[in-house]
Amino acid sequence: MNLRRTLLIALPYAWLLALFLVPFGIVLKISLSDMALAIPPYVPTLDITAGWAGLKEFFSQLDFENFVFLTEDDLYWRAYLSSLKIATLSTLITLLVGFPIAYGMSRASDAWRPTLMMLVILPFWTSFLIRVYSWMGILSQQGLLNQFLLWTGLISEPLTILNTNVAVYIGIVYTYLPFMILPIYASLEKLDESLLEAAEDLGCSRLQAFWLVTVPLSRAGVIAGCFLVFIPAIGEFVIPSVLGGSRTLMIGKVLWEEFFSNRDWPVASAVAVVLLLILVVPIILFQRNQQRQREQEQ
Repeated sequence: MNLRRTLLIALPYAWLLALFLVPFGIVLKISLSDMALAIPPYVPTLDITAGWAGLKEFFSQLDFENFVFLTEDDLYWRAYLSSLKIATLSTLITLLVGFPIAYGMSRASDAWRPTLMMLVILPFWTSFLIRVYSWMGILSQQGLLNQFLLWTGLISEPLTILNTNVAVYIGIVYTYLPFMILPIYASLEKLDESLLEAAEDLGCSRLQAFWLVTVPLSRAGVIAGCFLVFIPAIGEFVIPSVLGGSRTLMIGKVLWEEFFSNRDWPVASAVAVVLLLILVVPIILFQRNQQRQREQEQ
């Protein structure tokens, strides 16, 4: 029994070690290296055959110059701030759009729920790149959106939407909307409707019952959905490159250019490490705060 429990616990830790900690250690090591015209394009490299002396020499050559460089060039902190802004606003917009959809799905009849669920996950049946590129044809000046607005008479000349931050917001909200809807729907589906009836019997209106009962009980789904949208959005590269153009500044684009255009792997790795810390540290603090609240409630 103890062996089975140990294996059950060890499996996720082994998965975390192999697919997160080891790659993170490699990226961290490269971020402490220096750029070089070599293969791989950085020094130092570890030579195990050199023994203990080679290991000491290897660690003595590592430094934090790349992290210092990130603080000296305003391009990087502006990219971080811009990414945080775009990811935060996109998450809020996705929440405002996704919550009513999830609520409507949870209030629908049992016969309609599978169909509505299929409609939410239907975009995943198509390639992510194809879906993003399709928005170029919709948002361009000769695209479907401008043609529709001109036909209705709402505008007199085509709008410039493509290659702006607005197009980036649209692309992120469209792409990650299912990740917001599904966890919220999972929380709302389990909601006991007798609680709403009790609130109305105690004098609450439907709106008050919704705000005082439904919203608090869906908090877990809202938090999960916000994390599922915010985390990939802050490091997004494809959407700002395709829909945002050259003027959109996000850390994912900067990271790609450092790796593939400049071939400066150490600086790119330092950018990735800082980005990971920006994401991981708040999540850990939030989880600890949630654990403390649960302990106090018990």
